[in-house]
Amino acid sequence: NQFLVMCTDKGIVKRTPLTDFSRPRRAGIRAINLLEDERLVEVKVTDGDREIVLATSAGMAIRFHETDMRPMGRTARGVKGVTLNPDTEVVGMVVIGEEDTLLVITENGYGKRTKVDDYRIQKRGGRGLITIKASDRNGKLIGIKAVKEDQELMVITRNGIMIRMALSDISTLGRNTQGVRIISLKGNDSVVGVARLEANEDDVDNNEDGPDNEGPDNTAPSEA
Repeated sequence: NQFLVMCTDKGIVKRTPLTDFSRPRRAGIRAINLLEDERLVEVKVTDGDREIVLATSAGMAIRFHETDMRPMGRTARGVKGVTLNPDTEVVGMVVIGEEDTLLVITENGYGKRTKVDDYRIQKRGGRGLITIKASDRNGKLIGIKAVKEDQELMVITRNGIMIRMALSDISTLGRNTQGVRIISLKGNDSVVGVARLEANEDDVDNNEDGPDNEGPDNTAPSEA
């Protein structure tokens, strides 16, 4: 009773029974049919009774139940999960679990956590609700994660700068807000990736002085 739920940057979603992938080939098997300029963004395993959130680069998010997608075979294209404006794409998909909050982060280093209850359940295919304002200050939304209070966050920038922080240090704010600064960027640097990880008490950066404990104000390495 498990499924693979997939989403593409064009807002297409698909739910396929996991048993359809029980006979893989050495060269792989097709999981979804994509358009020439389309790419797969996320794939998640579900139990058939979960809620899905899709987020777009314009700072919008839509929450719907996975049963809004009928199960489809491996070679099917899928159905519309969210309606996109021109020059907008889906940047992430999350499967909601118990006690999750939704973390969003923008290309200019701003972000926040928001309670899942702030997003009402809608029918798939709509435009969704504002999850963070994609203002000139914030830039575009680049990622969304379902997170818990006791986890940690790693953020990496285009220039190769990375920080690690406790998620409990990131403010929980309302849905229709701009968020707070997560990482300070230098020059034309921008955030390109975000990862969630479990806290490890034996490997926590306490910001002690030392060459290997640079904080979020790190400057990019000088060019040779």
